Amino acid sequence: MQFSVLKILCLVLTLTPMLACGGGESNVSQGNREGILHFGNGAEPQGLDPHVVTGIPESLIINALFEGLTVKNPYTLESESGVAQRWDISDDGMTITFHLNPQAKWSNGDPMTAEDYVWSWWRALNPAMGNQYGYMLYPLKNAEAFATGKIDDFSDVGVKAIDEHTLQVELNTPTPYFIQLMDHHSTFALHRPTIEKHGKATDRFTRWTREENIVSNGPFRLKSWQLNRRLSVEKSDTYWNRDKVQLNGIVFYPTENISSEERMFRVEQLHYTQTIPLEKIPVYRAMKDSPYANAPYLGTYYYLLNINKPPLDDLRVRQALSMAVDREKLNNTVLHGSNVPAFSITPPDTLGYQPPKVFSQNIEAAQELLAQAGYPNGQGWPGLELTYNTSESHLKIAVALQQMWKNALNIDITLANQEWKVYLDSVDQMNFQMARRGWIGDYVDPNNFLDLFLCDGGNNSTGFCDPVYDELIKRQAPQAISREERYALFNEAETRLMQQMPIIPIYTYTSNHLIHPSVKGLPPNLMDYINFRYIWLDKEQEAIE
Repeated sequence: MQFSVLKILCLVLTLTPMLACGGGESNVSQGNREGILHFGNGAEPQGLDPHVVTGIPESLIINALFEGLTVKNPYTLESESGVAQRWDISDDGMTITFHLNPQAKWSNGDPMTAEDYVWSWWRALNPAMGNQYGYMLYPLKNAEAFATGKIDDFSDVGVKAIDEHTLQVELNTPTPYFIQLMDHHSTFALHRPTIEKHGKATDRFTRWTREENIVSNGPFRLKSWQLNRRLSVEKSDTYWNRDKVQLNGIVFYPTENISSEERMFRVEQLHYTQTIPLEKIPVYRAMKDSPYANAPYLGTYYYLLNINKPPLDDLRVRQALSMAVDREKLNNTVLHGSNVPAFSITPPDTLGYQPPKVFSQNIEAAQELLAQAGYPNGQGWPGLELTYNTSESHLKIAVALQQMWKNALNIDITLANQEWKVYLDSVDQMNFQMARRGWIGDYVDPNNFLDLFLCDGGNNSTGFCDPVYDELIKRQAPQAISREERYALFNEAETRLMQQMPIIPIYTYTSNHLIHPSVKGLPPNLMDYINFRYIWLDKEQEAIE
C-alpha cells in the first residue's frame, strides 16, 4: 500500500485509540521486521483464567500463554505433543498414561509435574469453581459425580500422578475424542502457588492473571494488558520447545467494531482480522491475490430460547419463530452466500455424522402454530427481546430476522445490544428471552454439540432438560459398540432436541478472515484452529496493493 494512502487513512482513523499510525512505518512492516504478529481478536477478553472463561477471544490468548498435554497440528488437526511427550492407551481404551516432558517448565522456572494436573483438574471440577466447561473432563471416572457434589473425595476420580512425570487417567468408557480434549483450555494445568497466593483455589477473577502475577507454561508469556486497547505477549524463554517458536511476540487487539478492524487491516495495522464486514465480502472476493480467507468451519450460529420465560415457554411459539425464518434468503442477501443454512445444532458431516432435519421454512404452518398459541396474526403478542453482543454482523442478522418475523407473523421483536462481558453474564444467568449464540467445535465429534443441552450442561442456558435426551447422550452413546450405532443414538437425541426447539439454528459457519500475505504457518482448517508456535512472518513479503 502506498504511504500517501496510508497517511490519509490514518488521519481518518486517529479517533481509534488502538491504531498506531503516528509514524511512517505500519504495525505490519515493523512487526515483520521484529517478528511481532498484530492480531485482531474480536472482543476484550473476559479474563485469562482457563477454568473460568468460555469465549473464543479468551481462548486464543490462553492458547498463546498456556499449553495442554497435547496440541493440534494446524494442518491436519491431529493431536501432537504438548506437555506430554507421548501417551499410551490400554487395549480396552479405558486407561491412558501420559508421559510428561521433563523439560516442561512454568514461566517462573518451576518444573511441571503430573501433580500439577491432578490439582488443576480438582480445581476445574470443583463445584465451587463454577466452571462451565467442567463437563469436558466428565469422561474421567467419577468426574461428573465429583463435579455435581455426589461424591466429595477427589481421590475417587480417575486421575493420579504415578510419579513426577507420569499421569494416568481412568475413563468411564472408551472415549475416542479424549486426547483431543487435552488441548482445550478447560483441561490445562495451572500453577498452584500463584493461584493460592492471590485467593482461594476456587475464587474467580482474582489478581493471579494480572501481568505482574501470572505464571503460565505456553510458548508466550504475558507482557502487558492495556484494557480495551491491546494485550501483548512475548516469547517465553522457559518454554520447552522455544527453539521452534519463530514469533517474538503477539499483540492482540479488541476489535468488536469489525468495520474499524477492516480499516486497520487496510492500513496495515493488523496482520489478521477475526472476521470481515459482510458487505465487504464481495469486494475482497473480487480482488486479485485477495487476503480474504474463507473456509468450512465446525460451528453453528443459533439463537438461544429461554423456555422458562413467556412467550417462549410455549413450544408452538418456539416452532413458529423457527419455521418463519428464511435461511436461504438470509444467506444469499445479508450473508453474501458466505455460510450454509442450518436446521440443527450439529454441523452436517461432522466426522461423517448427518443431523436430522425435523422442520423447514413454512410460513403457513408457523402462522397456524402462533394462532394455536393464542396470538392469531400477532394479536395479543406480549413482545419478545433478542439479546446480542456488539457486532455489526450480529445486528444485521438480527434486523433481517426481526423483519422476517414481522412480515410472516405480524409480531414485534425488540433488539438489545450488550458488550461482550455483559452479554456473557446475561447468558450465563439466563437473564434474557432470546439470545444470539455461536458454538464452535472444541473437538471433531458430534458429541461436542449435543452435550451442550444436557440437563446440567454448563453451556445449556435454555432451561431445556429431557431425561431421555440425557440418557441417550450420556449413557447409551458412549457404550455403543460401533460408530453406526453411536450415530444412530445421536440422531435420535438430536431429533428430540429439535422437536422441542430450545434453540433456533440459523446457519453453519464458515471462517472469514483477512490475512496479510506475510503471515505463514496459518492454514485454514475445519476448526479455525491456530497454533501460534507454527506461525512466522515473511520479512520479504510485499504489502497488499
